[in-house]
Amino acid sequence: MRKFTRIITLALALIMMLCMASCGADVQLKILDSEYAVEDYAICVAKDNEEFLTEVNAALEELIADGTVQKIVDKYINGVEHDLVFQENTDGLEVIKMGTNAEFPPYEFYTNNEIVGIDAEVAAAIADKLGKKLEIEDMAFDSIITAVQTGKVDFGMAGMTVTEDRLENVNFTTSYAQGVQVVIVREDSDITSVDDLFAGEKIYKIGVQTATTGDLYATWDLEDEGLAEVSRYNKGADAVAALVSGKVDCVIIDNEPAKEFVAVNND
Repeated sequence: MRKFTRIITLALALIMMLCMASCGADVQLKILDSEYAVEDYAICVAKDNEEFLTEVNAALEELIADGTVQKIVDKYINGVEHDLVFQENTDGLEVIKMGTNAEFPPYEFYTNNEIVGIDAEVAAAIADKLGKKLEIEDMAFDSIITAVQTGKVDFGMAGMTVTEDRLENVNFTTSYAQGVQVVIVREDSDITSVDDLFAGEKIYKIGVQTATTGDLYATWDLEDEGLAEVSRYNKGADAVAALVSGKVDCVIIDNEPAKEFVAVNND
């Protein structure tokens, strides 16, 4: 594994150790082979800030076209290092603020008290294009859209998918990455495919991170239809800890953090 993958793993190991210290015996986890959903991630901007949305979109599309975004994604997901440098010589530049939830590796997470990850680096590249200095504010995921609406931050970037409900409150840029929602279960689980959640033979307890895409799907598709009970947690790691301890039957979450959580737990 390369340097950044090791950093991610070590950070997650600490989180999982703290969350699951009292969970007891070794419990192996796995990700179901069948995907729950595939979504595009985008940046959210206040509806009354269309000029800024246009500027961010233009910068983002340039970064996609010249391969910068793909290099950043490859760095954090595939361990392929790049030599790009962002946010040098920012003294005196106007500040733009990004709202995120730094509990979602490899998109945003802490290393040495600094928020890093795919979203953090793409945002830094966008700020360079705009001639701005980037500041990142960590907050609860379900506070990001409100922070954007009220002007507390200029934009939100947190592995966020575009939904009809969110479009009522904010605008979104062009998509910059694709997220796959998956289901994590215990190795001995009777849930063998996503279809089992919809079969209606058992009311499963599903763990999710509050207000994330996994939460939305579990609510709309399963809880609202009387097919499941949804338990919501502030962090993805907390939902996984609940799975390990037997409080929930599965966790619906993005594939990339899912792989990290499972790998750390199964070590």
